[in-house]
Amino acid sequence: MRLLIIEDDREAAAYLVKAFREVGHTVDHAGDGLDGYALAREGDYDVLIVDRMLPKLDGLSLVRALREQEIATPVLILSALGQVDDRVKGLRAGGDDYLPKPYAFSELLARTEVLARRRTAATGSSEATAYRVGDLELDRLSHRVTRAGREIVLQPREFRLLEYLMRHAGQVVTRTMLLENVWDYHFDPQTNVIDVHVSRLRSKIDRGFEHPMIHTVRGAGYVIRPDEP
Repeated sequence: MRLLIIEDDREAAAYLVKAFREVGHTVDHAGDGLDGYALAREGDYDVLIVDRMLPKLDGLSLVRALREQEIATPVLILSALGQVDDRVKGLRAGGDDYLPKPYAFSELLARTEVLARRRTAATGSSEATAYRVGDLELDRLSHRVTRAGREIVLQPREFRLLEYLMRHAGQVVTRTMLLENVWDYHFDPQTNVIDVHVSRLRSKIDRGFEHPMIHTVRGAGYVIRPDEP
């Protein structure tokens, strides 16, 4: 999922960004209602997670403004105001779900995933849920990876890295592309963080097989292709 978290509490926002990224999702953050509104209008997000009490533009006004602009991105409202009347106001403002604080991250994650699935079904998205390159298979729904029928256990970041490579199978993927799409931030593409993660992934994917699938293209990036000689 690609998520936008609109939350003015820096500590709470940092926790959510870290937690969602750890389970493999792409996350942007806005610290006030106006910045959040601008990002929500410009970005293609699967779900918006909006705190109700925001500076510059409160959460309910933000959601109403988005709906008036016919932006239908699912919105999950977070709020310390959890009475029935508060939840009703949030839903009537255009929210798709409402989760009172405090909450468990596992519940927030589950509710966010439900909203993203509804959006996919409503828009008729044709994004693949599984990829295959040679004898290597990746299933996005079950988070399962196999090669020649043998299951390979990957960490969330390794899974996202492999998914991106497989989505662009046969194409050279640059370090900058990986930083922006797998790590979701920008910094010096000469850093070795990419090389370290690719090396770890390669050791899991290619170990024990005669022909490697993940290749380094000197001076350009990486490419994954079927394991023919």
